[in-house]
Amino acid sequence: MTTGPWSIERIRDALGSPDLSQRFIGEIGRAPAHEMLTVFAKWQGIAERTLAAVERGRQAAAAEAAGGEVPGEWIDITQKVQEDAALVRSHRTPCG
Repeated sequence: MTTGPWSIERIRDALGSPDLSQRFIGEIGRAPAHEMLTVFAKWQGIAERTLAAVERGRQAAAAEAAGGEVPGEWIDITQKVQEDAALVRSHRTPCG
């Protein structure tokens, strides 16, 4: 991934998803001249957040691979999920 000033090409590459990249290229290509900077800024923000999320994912994977704690604040909702699953199962009707 290149660094430096943001360009249409850099945003497209940073988005990572062909579908998302195509959507960006379509929006920037159809934008009237007076809206082009607004569209560019919107997608630059999306690209920046995407790159930040990828970096956080890499850091978490590296920490886990090293046997350490995954960084961040984690809330254990195991019990809530189990209770919800039990509720769903209790309302199920038998098939057949």
